[in-house]
Formats: sequence, C-alpha cells, structure tokens
Amino acid sequence: MEALEELEVTGVNVIGVAKGSTRKPGLEQIFLPGEKSPLILPADSSGLHLIQQIRDEAHRFAIAGHRGQRGKARQGSMLDGVDGLGPKRRKKLLQTFGGPKQVARAGVSELARVEGISATMAQRIYDHFHNTA
Repeated sequence: MEALEELEVTGVNVIGVAKGSTRKPGLEQIFLPGEKSPLILPADSSGLHLIQQIRDEAHRFAIAGHRGQRGKARQGSMLDGVDGLGPKRRKKLLQTFGGPKQVARAGVSELARVEGISATMAQRIYDHFHNTA
C-alpha cells in the first residue's frame, strides 16, 4: 500500500492472500487493507477459487520469468568476449580446465598447451581475464 501511495497509484483494490500454516488449499486467509482480522471464505466459494487461480497464475508467471533469467545467465560464458575464440575451442578449454574460473586462473603457457589454442590465442585469453592488452 505504501508503494502504491508513493507512486500515486489510485483506483486499485489490493488484497493479501496467505495459505496458512498448513498450506492446504481452501484454508487461505484474505487480508484487506485497514482490517485487523483476515477474511476467511468457504472452501467451496467461487470467489476463493478465483483468488486461488489468480495467485497460482501470478506464481507461474514469476517462476517462468526467474527460470528465463537463469537460463540466459547459463548460456553466457566468461569466455564469450575473447576475439577469435569459437565454440569448439571454448569447449576444449572448459573440458581441459574444468570450468571458466580455472581457465581464468591458468597461465599463458598452460592455455597454449590446449589443443587448438595457439600462443597468440593463449595470450588473448589470458589478457581477457587479467585486463592487460
């Protein structure tokens, strides 16, 4: 309510829904602004079913959004910014060292020992992680 007031949003009805300590469907408590005690609707109430559907859809939407963000983060790699380093050599580096953090810790000579990584590319990878040009 404070956030809506701060944003000067008006004309929006707000309720809170709590599943309760047992978290069983049908035992939800409805909280209205300014009311001390919760409103408890009968388990077979169509109003309660609508509120449950809205809550469940909001949860589904939020979970899908979070999964999407995690998926994008997983697709990226610390090695993406290295010029000339394609997916095959990146895969070889990760297989050799076990992960991007281990690649970042490796020295130029260690990097150059990986199949397909030239001394020039090894230096480029090292520079990428150590901000030297």
